[in-house]
Amino acid sequence: MPAKEKKKIFVLDTSVILYNHGAIYSFEENDVAIPITVVEELDHFKKGNDIKNFEAREFIRIMDKLSANHSLQNWIPIDQPNHGHFKVCMQGKTIGPDATEVFGENTADHRILNTVISLNEEYPGRKIVLVSKDINLRLKAKSLNIPAEDFETGKIKNLESLYTGKTIIEGLTKGIIDNIYTQNFCMPADIGIQDPIPNHYFILKSSRTSVLVFYNPLSQRIERIEKESAFRITPRNAEQVFALHAITNPNVKLVTLQGVAGTGKTLLALAGALDQKRHFKQIYLARPIVPLSNKDIGFLPGDIVSKLNPYMEPLWDNLKFIKSLFTEKDKEYKQITDAVDQEKLKITPLAYIRGRSISNVFFIVDEAQNLTPHEVKTIITRAGENTKIVFTGDIYQIDTPYLDSQSNGLSYLIDKIRHHDIYAHVRLEKGERSNLANLANQLL
Repeated sequence: MPAKEKKKIFVLDTSVILYNHGAIYSFEENDVAIPITVVEELDHFKKGNDIKNFEAREFIRIMDKLSANHSLQNWIPIDQPNHGHFKVCMQGKTIGPDATEVFGENTADHRILNTVISLNEEYPGRKIVLVSKDINLRLKAKSLNIPAEDFETGKIKNLESLYTGKTIIEGLTKGIIDNIYTQNFCMPADIGIQDPIPNHYFILKSSRTSVLVFYNPLSQRIERIEKESAFRITPRNAEQVFALHAITNPNVKLVTLQGVAGTGKTLLALAGALDQKRHFKQIYLARPIVPLSNKDIGFLPGDIVSKLNPYMEPLWDNLKFIKSLFTEKDKEYKQITDAVDQEKLKITPLAYIRGRSISNVFFIVDEAQNLTPHEVKTIITRAGENTKIVFTGDIYQIDTPYLDSQSNGLSYLIDKIRHHDIYAHVRLEKGERSNLANLANQLL
């Protein structure tokens, strides 16, 4: 038994481990309890190629390593400096309420709640806290007077301060703006900026004119941006100009675009990729698979491409739209057709990314808000020479259980990586799809 009775005991449920297999290391000097029900559930998740299967396997390996020469029913030191202990807890009989009777079902969640109740009776002098990414389980716990909280590691504390990638500076003299148009650049100090973030975008305004610029970390200058098109997709506002610039900037290897539906994220990414395809061997398109009823795509008929196609329709829709801007006689039309036919442009399952080295590829990951931070890291660490990755998504439209706007991989990436020379980010806020779509985003 650990010496310090005042330390808390955090009880982890399965959702936490499937989100982050290293969660056991996140509680400092406090102790961690793993209900035997969680171990049983992990056994069901250990097979497969999805990230949850990987997380389950990795956590099982961690437990096996830490418990060498120990019984899992005893408190075992967590092998990190200034960390507590952990053990696997069997569900014991409780004097207090029985969750399976209170809620009328003998489910895994209710057995986990009974484990917490049992621990409270076994260690009356300590605070026992259930940690779960399942909101409903936390609510059930609280209804039984069990303290419950979300897994906070990696969560963004304040979304309002999340990096936007752009700044409006007003009140500049007409002379400064004119000088930028003449020389195509100025120094950061000229517009009152110290220590600018690499590849940060600015809208500079005087009382009569304005100019779009960005901070180039290579030249260490504020440089003017021209409004350019890609495969006849022309930016309609400053944010889209910034986004297309980041997508086509050869010095930027990692781009994130965040915005609501209709802001043009995916269309710009695809048009920019087609415009830059001569610099890459292939264009990969991917998006997380979030099936109805959380059934694995293995239940669907056909090969992997057939299984993926229903989920990839939004990407194909954008490609069809770009293609519709050309006639069959245009070389761009043929280039798009050939790219698809020759698999120069292809859909790739994210589940098969791990273990690969992806070189000479322009990689678009759509709906990235439905990825965990670990999934985003896995994708980026696969990048080899001459690979560029563009993540797009809306952090307020989460379709994956146990993720939210503060804990998803896109938010995590935007928050953590903004000071790097090869990274650029743009938050797109102005919808350009249609007046009807804009109305829905604003009012519904």
